[in-house]
Amino acid sequence: MKEKYVEESKQMEKRAKKAAEIVAKPQLYKVCEGCESIVMAKAVTCPSCHGYRFDDAPQRVIDQAILLGSRPATTLSHEDFQ
Repeated sequence: MKEKYVEESKQMEKRAKKAAEIVAKPQLYKVCEGCESIVMAKAVTCPSCHGYRFDDAPQRVIDQAILLGSRPATTLSHEDFQ
């Protein structure tokens, strides 16, 4: 049980760190309008849902990064399959 807690804690720390990186440079990212994932600004389609509509407003990116960085992952990512 302790191992599970430690792993979850590490994952949350990792998510918070990535969120801080995004908040520091929101112009490098955009939010997918389909699944609300944050992707690199140069992405043409979302790697999670294959959507192609994005919101690149810096405040939207910041708000989404803070939200996603403060909660556990709720969707599978490409990394989950490796």
